[in-house]
Amino acid sequence: MANRSGLRRKIWVAFILQMTAISFAAVLGVYAAATVIEDVLVKRILKHDADYFLDLAAKDPATPPPNTYFVRGYVARPGTDPEAVPEPFRNLAPGYHRTNVPTSIVYVADSAEGRLYLSLDATRTHSMVLMFGLALCGVIIVIVYLTTWMTYRASRRALSPVIALANTVRDWDPKRPDLDALLPENLPVRADGDVESLAYALHGFATRLEEFVERERAFTRDASHELRTPLTVIKASADMLTDDDSPPFTRRAAERILRSVRDMESLIDSFLILARESEPGLPEEEFSVNDAVHDEVERAQPLCEGKPVHILREERAELVLYSSPRAFSVLIGNLIRNACQYTDRGRVTVTVEADRVVVRDTGSGMSEQELKRAFVSFFRGDQGRGSGHGIGLTIVKRLADRFGWEVGMSSEEGVGTMVTVTFPDTQRL
Repeated sequence: MANRSGLRRKIWVAFILQMTAISFAAVLGVYAAATVIEDVLVKRILKHDADYFLDLAAKDPATPPPNTYFVRGYVARPGTDPEAVPEPFRNLAPGYHRTNVPTSIVYVADSAEGRLYLSLDATRTHSMVLMFGLALCGVIIVIVYLTTWMTYRASRRALSPVIALANTVRDWDPKRPDLDALLPENLPVRADGDVESLAYALHGFATRLEEFVERERAFTRDASHELRTPLTVIKASADMLTDDDSPPFTRRAAERILRSVRDMESLIDSFLILARESEPGLPEEEFSVNDAVHDEVERAQPLCEGKPVHILREERAELVLYSSPRAFSVLIGNLIRNACQYTDRGRVTVTVEADRVVVRDTGSGMSEQELKRAFVSFFRGDQGRGSGHGIGLTIVKRLADRFGWEVGMSSEEGVGTMVTVTFPDTQRL
């Protein structure tokens, strides 16, 4: 597809259209010129022959009228037989006339010797003029075609470095980049000054991009270890404070620490998943959505402790995906935690259907204006609460876009919110 709609084809189409337009204009122009020239030329020939004959007839009345391949003359002298002049010409006044029988142009002139009728065969004249006109048109078209073809060849040679550079960029694999392929000396054709500058600019950009990707990989690799290590220590220490021997106040504080640690682990997982765009750090495999939803519902149960909210799970179908189970767990976990955070009483229901997962809550809901900005980073509505930072739904949206899932949301103030995650047929098994 890229080759069929490339720059070379566009130039070729432009030249074809140019040649067609020039050819049409040349034919039309030659035909119009031939018609005008024919009319002017015929009148001049008839007028010249008439004057020439009348001069001769004035000197010698016995001079016969013209009778050539193109022109035939008739003279109506006083006292002569009127049958000597063809019947269609007899009533014509002096001047130029066109007759249909026969097809001719007639010039009538009066003189002392009588009335002169000169008839020129329009068919023969038209054929000859048209023949010469078409011959001239053919020469013009051939010259235009040759000139256009030479210009096209020169344009192709001038653009071949640009096309070669475009093909190199198109075939460039970002995962296994060959930066030297973008250098002007490695192009399949010799580059001129402008293309050489463009190639060096692309090479410099690709080099900086590769350095940036390498820094990103190093960061995600180090952050995955360095951020999890202190969280593991905090989590282990908090677990020790939740034993039966600890005072109630200590246990409650330790449980808040554990909830915060779990939230932080989920947030770190989300950021690392989104940062590993070019790394094979998210293997795709076949997994059960029902099992993943069950695990995230159990993990979110502590969020509803101390308030009249129940997390319910409905399974209307068995849904199996071929994708990243870790990414799905992070996405659905963010939706459940967000629903629990904005629900003071009632329930949070997670429903698994044949092609989607739906999270409903009976929380505070959102207005129409808030709903439009729900996926904007760091946006928190008028009902914003808790320790959130307004990035949970943003992470959900980015993960869904990353894996080709569709996210839809509807909400009503005072009634609740419903978020639907739909999976395409290519991922459902």
